[in-house]
Amino acid sequence: MHPNPIYRQTPEAHALEYAREQGFGLLTCGTENDAPLISHIPFLVSDDGTLAEFHLVRSNPIARLLAKGDLKMRLAVQGAHSYISPDWYGVEDQVPTWNYVAVHLVGSVSLRPVEGLHYLLDRQSALFETRLLPKPPWVSAKMTHDVMDRMMRQIVPCAMQIEDVQGTWKLNQNKPDDVRLRAADHVDAYGIGQETALVAALMRAVDKPT
Repeated sequence: MHPNPIYRQTPEAHALEYAREQGFGLLTCGTENDAPLISHIPFLVSDDGTLAEFHLVRSNPIARLLAKGDLKMRLAVQGAHSYISPDWYGVEDQVPTWNYVAVHLVGSVSLRPVEGLHYLLDRQSALFETRLLPKPPWVSAKMTHDVMDRMMRQIVPCAMQIEDVQGTWKLNQNKPDDVRLRAADHVDAYGIGQETALVAALMRAVDKPT
């Protein structure tokens, strides 16, 4: 996470809500003699913000390590991001940078009882299917029982007890308001799609309470 405290003023509750809304991140696990292990996973954050639930493919190296016991891990959630050209500030002696939002959840990860796997999968799909309304939601009951059972045998339920929440909102807070807002207009004009439009909106809103 960025060390400058000006980018780390967002309250923990807001960072947790951002992670919950994104619902996808990089689970990272250190190893003794090799590069860290990383898995790209969808996840759920509990209402009280103490638990992140997810599943891993049984053959995943992280799942194999968890079979030996609980491990401290980091779940990195990448939000909107965009390149920022020095020309966009409208003032001299600026350098290129990258604006972004990121939230890290840190805690102890363990395997969970397999009996709860189906319920976890149903809650995950229900959350994301709701975002597709008015499309009729997909539900696991549409699956043939034997097929669903066979697929579930290939994955394992996991959970992280969240012990620390770290958030970085790097959105040109170090610039005067007029300079930041001018850059936001250029980000909006340069971008294609929702990514840069969201960065521009966040840049315009950083002086408002979160």
